[in-house]
Amino acid sequence: QVQLVESGGGLVQPGGSLRLSCAASGSIGRPNTMGWYRQTPGKQRELVGKISSGGSTYYVDSLKGRFTISRDNGKNTVYLQMNSLKPEDTAVYYCTYVGVGKYWGQGTQVTVSS
Repeated sequence: QVQLVESGGGLVQPGGSLRLSCAASGSIGRPNTMGWYRQTPGKQRELVGKISSGGSTYYVDSLKGRFTISRDNGKNTVYLQMNSLKPEDTAVYYCTYVGVGKYWGQGTQVTVSS
């Protein structure tokens, strides 16, 4: 089992920045991939991006340039740096871990509003 705990969500003004963190614990194996999804009410959960334990990253095209995913393997933690935030980025953001099985965090709310 793997447990994921997200932090860093909150309210931010349009154009602002926010960094989310997700700490994994439990049966962490290598290789693995950690990533971020987001979901707004009435919509399907969508992929934001992901990063392998080797450091390879993937982002959805619409978020490239504004969002950056990084990780600290020593801390089993993945980060999502979000810049130039827009109201349409408002969502619940979920961390994922994929290794032997796929696990989800509880989600953290990000609200972009003036």
